[in-house]
Amino acid sequence: MIKGARILRFNAFQSNCVVIWDNQGKSVIFDPGFFEDEEREQLYSLIKEEKLEPEATLLTHSHFDHIYGVTRLQKDLGIPVYMDPADKYILEVQNEQVRAINLEVPDTTFTTTDVKDGDIITVGELSFKAISTPGHTPGGVCWYDEEDKVIISGDTLFAGCIGRTDLPGGDYEALITSILTKLMRLDGDIDVLPGHGRYTTIADERQKNPFLQPFNEPYEEEEKEDER
Repeated sequence: MIKGARILRFNAFQSNCVVIWDNQGKSVIFDPGFFEDEEREQLYSLIKEEKLEPEATLLTHSHFDHIYGVTRLQKDLGIPVYMDPADKYILEVQNEQVRAINLEVPDTTFTTTDVKDGDIITVGELSFKAISTPGHTPGGVCWYDEEDKVIISGDTLFAGCIGRTDLPGGDYEALITSILTKLMRLDGDIDVLPGHGRYTTIADERQKNPFLQPFNEPYEEEEKEDER
């Protein structure tokens, strides 16, 4: 069960790094995108102040702004990095794009442990289920804590928005399908912690997300037909 959680915003893109810990201080770090030394110290100070024992890094996807700090974190703490192997494609192709916008390419020498849809990563009292949500990237994953009703959605789903699909590996139809069939069927009171911006809930996105509204009506009608 979650005792504490903190969202740290890193790099020029204000990517959300989520840190969650249990009653014994066992912790999981999602998308450590720290870039500057000062940002790294924010994370390390949190670990020290809360007496945390990080056990794993869980990636929602491998875009550069979400992985800037992964290699450094793995070298410093020696913890495994869990990622859908389909996102190794992004690691291979994104550096050219990063250079094109005059940004520093990330160090991608970290090693990863493969995860697939339905895998459960357990750290202390915490348990996160991998929900495969391709679309923003081929190997996008949302991490679901069923007991505490929290989902870390990365760049798949935002408050009032969805992830972009115009970058290499993006697929709009796949993203919409992922959201409607994997996320919108979850309980409405689940808190959603996205990769950028503020938190939301599944219910709020069902009711208010303008990117999902045109698709919800026929989807709901189809469900009603199935019930007859």
